[in-house]
Amino acid sequence: MYSTGLRLFRLTRGWFAVSRRERLRRPDWLKVSLKTSQNFHEVNSLVSNHSLHTVCQEARCPNIYECWNQKTATFMILGDVCTRHCGFCSVRKGKPDPPDPDEPANTARAAEKMGLDYAVITSVDRDDLPDEGAGHFARTIDAIRSRLPDCKIEVLIPDFNGNQELLGIVLDARPEVLGHNVETVEALYRRVRPVASYSQSLAVLETSSRYRNEHAPELRTKTGIMVGLGETTDQLVATIKDIAATGCDILTIGQYLSPKRNALPVEKFYTPEEFDYLRDQALDNGIKHAESGPLVRSSYHAHNQFENSGS
Repeated sequence: MYSTGLRLFRLTRGWFAVSRRERLRRPDWLKVSLKTSQNFHEVNSLVSNHSLHTVCQEARCPNIYECWNQKTATFMILGDVCTRHCGFCSVRKGKPDPPDPDEPANTARAAEKMGLDYAVITSVDRDDLPDEGAGHFARTIDAIRSRLPDCKIEVLIPDFNGNQELLGIVLDARPEVLGHNVETVEALYRRVRPVASYSQSLAVLETSSRYRNEHAPELRTKTGIMVGLGETTDQLVATIKDIAATGCDILTIGQYLSPKRNALPVEKFYTPEEFDYLRDQALDNGIKHAESGPLVRSSYHAHNQFENSGS
C-alpha cells in the first residue's frame, strides 16, 4: 500500500509543474487547496482496499482534494490501462489486463460504504474487448442499484467506435446521466484525439438524446470540452452549437492542464471572464446547464449539474 501523502504530493507536482510554459504562466485563479481531511483519507482507504481506480487519481484531477474531502469520487472501471493514445491524457497506454469480474460488486460496495446518493462511473477505452466494455458498464450500474436503489448514476463512456448496439447496452441499464466528452474542437482532433472522430462523438450524444426522447425522459445527456489547446474562440462557439444541436442537456468547459511532461502543452490560459462568455454561449444555444470555469472537469459538482439541468 502506498503512502498517501507522498503519492498525492507527487501527483500535485505533476498537475502543475509539467511544462515550462505552465510553470511560467500559470495564473492565480488556477491555484487549489491541498488540505486533506478525515473524509479524504477514508475515500483513499476505500479505493485502495477494494482494488479500485478513480479518474481523480489516474487523470491527476486538480479537484481531488475538494471532492475527496466531500466524500465524492469518480470510479474508473475496466482497469487503468487505455488502448488509445490521446495527447492530453495521463492514463497509461498499452495492452490492458482482462476486466476484473469482481469490479462491479467492489465498486458498489465502496459506493455503499461512502453513502453515495450520486455515483459517477467512467472507464479507459477498451478497444480490445468484443463489447468494448459496454457490458461491464451495465453490470456496474446494476450492482450499484442493487445496494443503493436510490442512488443516481452518471456514466462517462467511450465512443464504442460508433457501435450503436454497444451504446444501447449502457442506455438500457438506465443511468440517470449518459456522458461522452467531445473534448476539443474539430480542427484539433487529429492532434488531440488521433483515434477518435469528432462526428462520431457528436453521434453518441445525438443517439443518446434520441433514446431519452423515445424511452427515458428522465435521462440527461452530457459532454465536456477543454480549452487552451490552441483553438480559437470562433471554433469553440461552433463546437458549442454542434453540441447543442445533438440535444445535449449538460456541458462542462474547463481549462486544459498538461498532466505530464510529454503531453500536449498548454497554448493559452483562459480568464474567468472568458469562461463566463462560453457558458453564456452554451445557454443561449439551448443547453440546459453549463458548468464553465478554469478548474471545471466532467464530474466536478456532477450532482448539482444533474439537478440544475431538469426541465
